[in-house]
This record gives sequence, structure tokens and C-alpha cells, in this order.
Amino acid sequence: MKRLWALLKDKPRLWHIIFESDDPASKTFDLTVIVAIILSLVVAFVESMPSVAGLYKDVLTVLEYALTFFFTVEYALRIYCSPVKKDYVLSFFGIIDLLATLPLYLSFILPATKYMFILRAFRLIRIFRVLKLFAFINEGYLLLESIKRSLNKILVYFLFVIVLVTIIGTLMFMVEGQRPDSDFTDIPTSIYWAIVTLTTVGYGDITPVTTFGRFMSGIVMILGYTIIAVPTGIVSATMIDETKRKGVKGRCPRCNQKTDLDANYCKHCGERL
Repeated sequence: MKRLWALLKDKPRLWHIIFESDDPASKTFDLTVIVAIILSLVVAFVESMPSVAGLYKDVLTVLEYALTFFFTVEYALRIYCSPVKKDYVLSFFGIIDLLATLPLYLSFILPATKYMFILRAFRLIRIFRVLKLFAFINEGYLLLESIKRSLNKILVYFLFVIVLVTIIGTLMFMVEGQRPDSDFTDIPTSIYWAIVTLTTVGYGDITPVTTFGRFMSGIVMILGYTIIAVPTGIVSATMIDETKRKGVKGRCPRCNQKTDLDANYCKHCGERL
């Protein structure tokens, strides 16, 4: 107990254990959190299966209370030992930590009888705990940073796809919509067909019957393969750029944290310097 109290007073050491992973204590803490995350997901999955959840209701309830207590203490400790508490609270993983802790507490506020369906929706928020696993994977920083830097390009591309399916859907309505008993009853339905066809899903619930309509369908299907590949290429190119990016002013090129000038690897994320 004295050692625990002394550790709570030593904020730099506590911060190192919680946020770092380069010594036995830090690795033990990370492993404990990962096990708790996986266990919480197992509990959530089992609770969604009524036939199984009914048999282990008491066990699942105890586990959920224990896990919620654990994640609450973890969240509080992260805030407590953070040098700039606002930076952690408003960070991506800080928000994820909060969302992973809230559902059980919300169930005490909302009436369980009238709003049970809302509570079940809130409990699904626990699935966000899986996102915390990225905090323990070095490559997770690279992936998240690449997606972040590619977001503007992807949004512009997404807007282009929306315009494209609107044009294709309108053209198909002009070609197929005038025929009797046509599946292309209106422009929104035709746009839905364009989205399904362009993404190569192909439900087959709406099909063209005219020769020109089938020709256009073939073009859209072939176009779909190139459309799907573009976002992947954007993120892949950004990931390559990220791996080649050099650190500036003693900071890691991946996580942008301060590093030792003579270090070969970043002590925060493991990136080679």
C-alpha cells in the first residue's frame, strides 16, 4: 500500500508507466489494459446473444461492473498524471477512453423500464474500446496519421463519386425509365442502382433491359474496379511518405514527440529515427 501511495505521488514515474512501454512495469500495465479491452468485448458480444446471456447474467453483470471500474480508474489516472491534462482529455484516445467508460454510468441516470432500448444503444458504445488497441501498436500511429493526412483528398474524391453516381443514375433513368414496368421508377432509385453497381455489390434487384442500358451497366461495372482502388492508393502513398518523413527539431517524424538527439528509435512509438 505504501508503494502504491508513493507511486501516486510520483507523477513522472506514473506517467511513464501509463504512457510508455519501454520497461517491465509499463509493459505489464499495457498488457493488463489489453486483456481488459478484449474481455470487455467478449462480454459485449455475449450479452448480444440472448440465449447465452441469460445463462450467465450474473457473471456478465459482475464483469461489466468490474471492467467499468477498471477503465474509470485508468481514465482518472491518465488525467491525473498528464502534464497538460487538456491535451489528453481532448486527444483521440482520451475521447475513446471516456466513451468506453460512460455506458454503465448512463444506465443509472436513464429509467431502465421506459428507456431500455436507449440503454442498449448506449451499451454498444463499449465497442469503441477496441480502438484503444491502436495505442499499443506502433504501426497504428502510422495508419492513423496517414488517414488523417489523406482525409482532405478522400473527401474530395468522395464528392466526385457522389456527383458521378448522380449523373449515371440520371442517365439510366432517361434510358430505362420510359419503358413500361421498368425498375428505374425515379431518379433516386436509379442513383441507388448506380451506387450498388459502381461499388460492385450487385444486388440484382434493379436491372436494365434495353441494349444501351446494359451497355452502360457494363461500363459502370468496369469503372467500379478503378473507383474502389483510388482511396487505397491515396492512403498507401501517404503511408509511404510518412515512413520517409524526417523528424524536425528533435521530434519523431511519426508521433511528433520529443526524442533524444542520440537515439536510434523513438521512445514513444518505436519509430526508427
